[in-house]
Amino acid sequence: MRIWLPLQPPGIVGVVSAPRLRWKAEGDPRILLLGKDWFQKCTTAEKPALIMAPQHLPSTRVAPLGLLLGLLVTSCFTFCLSCRNSDFALTNTEKNIHKESETKEAREEELDTEVLEVFQPTHEWQTLQPGQAVPAGSHVRMNLQTGAREVKLQQEDKFQTNMKGFKKGKRLDINTNTYTSQDLKDALAKFKEGAETENSKDEQARQATVKQLFRPIEELKKEFDELNVVLETDMQIMVRLINKFNSSSSSLEEKVAALFDLEYYVHQMDNAQDLLSFGGLQVVINGLNSTEPLVKEYAAFVLGAAFSSNPKVQVEAIEGGALQKLLVLLATEQPLSAKKKVLFALCSLLRHFPYAQQQFLKLGGLQVLRSLVQEKSAKVLAVRVVTLLYDLVTEKMFAEEEAELTQDSSPEKLQQYRQVQLLPGLREQGWCEITAQLLALPEHDAREKVLQTLGALLATCRDRYRQDLQLSRTLGSLQAEYQALASLELQEGEDEGYFRELLASINSLLKELR
Repeated sequence: MRIWLPLQPPGIVGVVSAPRLRWKAEGDPRILLLGKDWFQKCTTAEKPALIMAPQHLPSTRVAPLGLLLGLLVTSCFTFCLSCRNSDFALTNTEKNIHKESETKEAREEELDTEVLEVFQPTHEWQTLQPGQAVPAGSHVRMNLQTGAREVKLQQEDKFQTNMKGFKKGKRLDINTNTYTSQDLKDALAKFKEGAETENSKDEQARQATVKQLFRPIEELKKEFDELNVVLETDMQIMVRLINKFNSSSSSLEEKVAALFDLEYYVHQMDNAQDLLSFGGLQVVINGLNSTEPLVKEYAAFVLGAAFSSNPKVQVEAIEGGALQKLLVLLATEQPLSAKKKVLFALCSLLRHFPYAQQQFLKLGGLQVLRSLVQEKSAKVLAVRVVTLLYDLVTEKMFAEEEAELTQDSSPEKLQQYRQVQLLPGLREQGWCEITAQLLALPEHDAREKVLQTLGALLATCRDRYRQDLQLSRTLGSLQAEYQALASLELQEGEDEGYFRELLASINSLLKELR
């Protein structure tokens, strides 16, 4: 509270330290009292003195007394300004405001420090003290018995809580004071190094175990050398066998043994093609001209294994004259065992090779096979011949059906098959009647093969089958026989038995011939 009071020369004048004086226009001096607060802050020496001016003094003495009073007030003002400058009312207002704001911020920081004291909860209930904060996601409750607040962690982990908050659009609760991005990178690098170390240790342990179970190849070679045993590849073995077979100094037994061992290796497609690389195939083909029946037999045995599903070898064999030599052996007097292996080689050469089938027909192959079937001593080869013919007929049919499905009328292989006039040749050579006669064979397996061939030749031989009375009687007899056998199968619980299938083939053939 600030009040301007008139300064009376003759009376009581209240003087305070550092007063503010002013003069009115009339020359009436006044003094500013700075208020009660400032007055209490003054020390005892600074507090205003009460100056009593006697009222009975004459006016001539009052003027010097006022001058003295003015000097006294000025000295008090200067003394208080030097001693209490920070608290003086006339100090810079901006500095006081700045100091007050700093003091306020310091007090707020102290309060913030107290408020940010975070309580770390556990999975058990704990009492929460006043002024303590809890992390986000904690479970807080009021204990009604004690009136205190208690806190614990939620049942679900923090990661699930954060994910829920993330789905709701909230920020993840990440404590950046615990782990930094660099700390996580370093931990991941150490983890990878540890995994690599463990993997390397496991690999070393596995290699040590393998080394204990197996010995190095160098050590084995050394031991084999000491035992006079030489490790050879398949190629080296085939070269050695061909050299032994082709050597004039080798005995018949050694040549046959070499061919027998060679047949084992050429079953593999790669080995059979390797046989071409060093001329071994032609050496074996030339072995068909040998005067020794065993050499012919086992040479045909090797060729049959090499030809099977190997087009490259089949082409080389045709160019090497293998087909002519095989047909000659079948058409001439040879042991039955030799003819079996020669027929095996011929079948391997013709299957899936239309060019070879064309050459077979041109060289009179059907006549050779017909003579072979009609020999009394070669009846066991009849089923193999019939099976070969069935395979050749159906193979051509499948090629034409595949071309129709793919709507491709000009593939090279299909054109080659169309040049094979197999069905007309079979009709002209009398294979319709020959096949029907073979149906009288006693073996069920032989009958099955003949029935299949009759069905394949039905479109070509239908009229001849209808004129063959013997065929009709044979089919009727087989129908009755297989009906009884199929009934026995049904009694034994076999709904789709072998004899039932044969009966179905006979019934279908009879239906077509009516």
